[in-house]
Amino acid sequence: MAAVHGSGNVRSRIRVKSRMIIAIACFIGVYAVIGGRLVQYGLANVDQDQHFAATDRSLASRPDIVDRNGDVLATDIHVASLYGEPRRIVDADEAVEALSSVLPDVDYREWHRKLSSGAGFVWLRRELTPRQQADVLALGIPGLGFRTEKRRFYPGGPLASHILGLVNIDNAGIAGLEKYIDDQGLGTMQDLGLDIATDLAPVKLSLDARVQYIVRDELNHALDLYQAIAAGGVVLNVKTGEVVAMASLPDYDPNNPYNALDKDRLNRMSGGVFEMGSTFKSFTTAMALDSGMVNMNSRVDTRPFRVGGYTIKEFHNKGSSLTVPEIFKYSSNVGSAREADMVGVEGHKAFLTRLGLLSRLDTELPEVATPTQPHEWKKINSMTIAFGHGVATTPLNTAVAAAALMNGGWLIPPTFLPRSKEDAQRLATRVVSQQTSDNMRELFDLNGEHGSGRQALVEGYEVGGKTGTAEKVINGRYVGNKRFNAYLASFPIRDPEYIVLVVVDEPKPVPGSGQGATAASNAAPTAGAIVRRAAPLLGLTPEFGKGDDALLVSY
Repeated sequence: MAAVHGSGNVRSRIRVKSRMIIAIACFIGVYAVIGGRLVQYGLANVDQDQHFAATDRSLASRPDIVDRNGDVLATDIHVASLYGEPRRIVDADEAVEALSSVLPDVDYREWHRKLSSGAGFVWLRRELTPRQQADVLALGIPGLGFRTEKRRFYPGGPLASHILGLVNIDNAGIAGLEKYIDDQGLGTMQDLGLDIATDLAPVKLSLDARVQYIVRDELNHALDLYQAIAAGGVVLNVKTGEVVAMASLPDYDPNNPYNALDKDRLNRMSGGVFEMGSTFKSFTTAMALDSGMVNMNSRVDTRPFRVGGYTIKEFHNKGSSLTVPEIFKYSSNVGSAREADMVGVEGHKAFLTRLGLLSRLDTELPEVATPTQPHEWKKINSMTIAFGHGVATTPLNTAVAAAALMNGGWLIPPTFLPRSKEDAQRLATRVVSQQTSDNMRELFDLNGEHGSGRQALVEGYEVGGKTGTAEKVINGRYVGNKRFNAYLASFPIRDPEYIVLVVVDEPKPVPGSGQGATAASNAAPTAGAIVRRAAPLLGLTPEFGKGDDALLVSY
C-alpha cells in the first residue's frame, strides 16, 4: 500500500509540474506577442503613426457656435481627404503624374517618396473639394482612397474671426473661443476618442451677428475714408458686461487663414495695448469727483506749470481756471493733471487698479494683453497719465472701466457668453459711488451735445462720450503726425445701456473736408454711425423732442 501511495504522489507532482510549465509557457507566449507588437509599432512608418493620431481627432465632433439669436457662426462640415496605400501602388511615377493633372500644387518629389515607401498608409492631401474628389476617382488609380473627415466652417467668413478664433487641420481649437471650448474639456474628450457625437449642444455667445456686421462694416468704411492703417470697435452692455459686438481690422477669413498670423492682423481690441489719450480724462475726472476733492461746481487752476523738469500746458488755452465740467468739455490737460495731483500718486494708481485698467482682463477670449505702466510712479507720471499718456491698456479694458462709470458705479467682468443682469450683479464690484456715476453721465452728455463728441450725435438716441487723440510712440519718441484716435461713447445717456468704443489707428484728414485728423473728425462719426444702425436692432426705441413739448401733427 505504501508503494501505491508513493507512486500516486509522484504522478500528482508530475501533473502539477506539467500544469505550471504550461501556464508559464502561456504567459511567456502572451508577453512575447505583446513585446513583438510594441517593437513593430516602434519601427512603424511615421506617416502611419500620424494617420492614427490625426484620424481619431479629425473625426471628432465640435459643437456649433451660435450668436445670441441662434444664428450659426461656426459649424462642422464633412470633407474628403486623400490617402495612399503604397504597398498597393503599382507605379509611383505614373500615380503622381496623374494626380498632378487634377490637383494643384502637388509636391512631386514628396508624393513620390510617400507612394514608393512601401508603408501601409500615407496622407496625401487633406480636405479636398467635391470636384477634386471626383477628378481623383476618375483617374482609377489602385491604392488611393478617401477618408471622410470633419472640417470647421464659418458661414460669416471674417465677420467675427478674432472672437471665434481658429481650429487646426485636425479640428482642434487653437485660438479664440474655439480654443476656449477645447480648454473646457472638449479637447481632452477628442484626444481620448470619446467625443464622436453629432448632437452636441451648440455654444451660444453674447454676440449679436447683426450688430457685429454693422460694427465691421463701419470700421471698413472708416479705414477707406480716413486712410487708416487699422480700426477697431466694441459694443458692450453696461449692465451685464456682455460683449455684443467686437471687431478689429484688418482681420482674416478663418475658412482660409493663410494670413492670420500677420502682424497687422492683431486683435487690437483685446490683444493690443495703447495709450488711450484723452479718453483717460473720464477716469481722472471720476477719480477727483469720487475722492471728494472736487464737485461739479469746483474751479481748478489751469495755468501752465512745471513738474519734474517738464511743463504741463494746454493745447488750446481756455482761461486761467475752469470748472470741472469745463475741464471735461474742453479736454484740459492742465485741469486733469491738477485733479490727479489733488488725489496723489498712490491714490491715482489705486483708483486705476480698482477700475481694472492696469490688470489683464479675465474673460473667455485667450488673446488678452496685459496693460503696461511705469515701473515706478512719480508725480510727473501721475500727471501725464491723467490726460492719457504713460499707461497703455487695451481698448476692451477701457470700455469695461467706462461701463462702471455709466451703470451706477459697478465694475462687471466682460463676457462673450450670455449673462443675465442678476448674474452680473453677483459678480459686480462697486468702484465709484452712485453720485459719481450720475455726474459722469452728465459730463458725457455735455461733451456729446456741446463738446468734441458732437459728430457722434444720433437723432432720437442720446449719445454722450469723450474723444481721445493720442500721439503714437515710435522709437521712444512721440510723433505728432501719427495718432491713435478713440471715441468712448455711451447711450442712451440718461439711463445707459451700452458702451461703444471706436479706435482709428493713424487716420489721415479727408481731402476737401476742411477737418483735421483728430478723433472728433473720424472716431466720433464712426461711433455715431454704429449707434444709428445698431440701436433699433438692440431694441432701443428712439425718443424725440428732448426737453421740448411733443409736436402733434394731424393729417
